Amino acid sequence: MELIVFLVLLALGYFFGRMAESRHYRRIHKREKAYRRLLVMPQRIPPIDFARHDSTLVMGSVVISVDYFKTVAAGLRTLFGGRVGAYETLLDRARREAVLRMQEDAKRHGADAIYNLKFETSRISQNAGNALGSVEVLAYGTALLPTPDMRAERIANAERTA
Repeated sequence: MELIVFLVLLALGYFFGRMAESRHYRRIHKREKAYRRLLVMPQRIPPIDFARHDSTLVMGSVVISVDYFKTVAAGLRTLFGGRVGAYETLLDRARREAVLRMQEDAKRHGADAIYNLKFETSRISQNAGNALGSVEVLAYGTALLPTPDMRAERIANAERTA
């Protein structure tokens, strides 16, 4: 009886976890397409094109929880060794979502680009054991903001071309 309950929970975890993950990836792809023009660079020094820009810190943070199937799959993987692919997609989604939230923050500030992109990752455990409950990813960087005179210049250029 316990084996049947375990297998049912495993199947439900796989089905609903897979469905939620694919839905999240679709939303990520759509938002990445919308923010494609906002440059994000890992370089520590901004390109010379942005020398006249102001700057501010921007960040995006996300906490993503692991589903039951991924927990079981990772537990089995620890017995046999090897890559834990179930957690790789979890971390990929978390990093991409954190970058998107950082880009949204930069857009609210009116930024042209973000440089010096960094990540911080932390594990949030559901219990005292070693099981991964959730993962938090923080993406942060320096947003390059056009100065007031640059904004006025852009408006004047837009009016001339219109």
